[in-house]
Amino acid sequence: MKALLFHEFGGPEVLRYEEVADPAPGPGEALVRVRACALNRLDLWVRERIPALKTPLPFWTGSDIAGDVVEVGREVTGLKPGTRVAVNPGLACGGCEWCLRGEDSMCERYGIIGEHIRGGLAELVTVPAANCLPLPDHVGYEEAAAFILVNMTAWRMLVTQAALRPGEDLLILGVGGGVSSAAVPIGKLCGARVVVTSSSEEKLQKAKELGADELINYSKQDWVQAVRELTAKRGVDVVLDNVGAATWKGSIRSLANGGRLVTCGATTGPIGETDIRLVFWRQLRILGSTMASRPEFRAVMGQLFQGRLRAIIDRTMPLRDGAEAQRRLTEGRQFGKLVLIP
Repeated sequence: MKALLFHEFGGPEVLRYEEVADPAPGPGEALVRVRACALNRLDLWVRERIPALKTPLPFWTGSDIAGDVVEVGREVTGLKPGTRVAVNPGLACGGCEWCLRGEDSMCERYGIIGEHIRGGLAELVTVPAANCLPLPDHVGYEEAAAFILVNMTAWRMLVTQAALRPGEDLLILGVGGGVSSAAVPIGKLCGARVVVTSSSEEKLQKAKELGADELINYSKQDWVQAVRELTAKRGVDVVLDNVGAATWKGSIRSLANGGRLVTCGATTGPIGETDIRLVFWRQLRILGSTMASRPEFRAVMGQLFQGRLRAIIDRTMPLRDGAEAQRRLTEGRQFGKLVLIP
């Protein structure tokens, strides 16, 4: 089979479209023919090297996989070859205290397909059979692949962790990225007023098309002050911040009394300034969130299947052009997901 792999860490130039051996499913696994695989910033970070990971080389990433089951391994029941599937990228042990509570994204050995094991930027991939969710005929492979990781992440952040309620104000920072864009329609589905920030007027207008109520261009105005004006100095109930160090202080100052700051990443750096006095005096909550549990994955995919949420696709490209797609993602030129087709 062909795979978009790298033999060394570095920029997009290290990517090679090469022939590799076909994988075979082990016990409890399924072999999936990849029909579409969407990119995430995780693909860039793994390719550039995550120091804490012992990534075996050559390696290929790809967490958002949709395709057809080709073969199943021993001990697999209820999943047949030919089934169209979307793949949950989360890997969990199934036996620790968190897995037994149904909180598998907090598993002591949690991992992600495409980060901890080779992923879907290839023609074939082996995955745990339990991670395969049958895909209805009316949902396309590209749509499913573009939807998976960012929506399961945004769903857990807003629905589970922040418990966003109707009538609340939600601030989403840096709209245009995968999670922040997916959070706009989820916020509207929860009944919130959605405020978004970006330095791009084009991205702000696309967010408005997704349902955003208020738009703030932070290249033209102080976004913290703009939030205060929009809320009559009250602040918002929930801030979704995966930007990190550059926005952390402002995110805390933008919250109303009892507000919740929920984060799943730190693109601009991991160390943020926190005024602890604001946290205790205004009784704020700071919430971390990673991926989603299996029930949350099924819940948000159900929203896609029912047409209540949809995938946000910037463009589709052939897998052989994956280096150019990753350059586009690195430069932040996309709005929504870049989907690669083997």
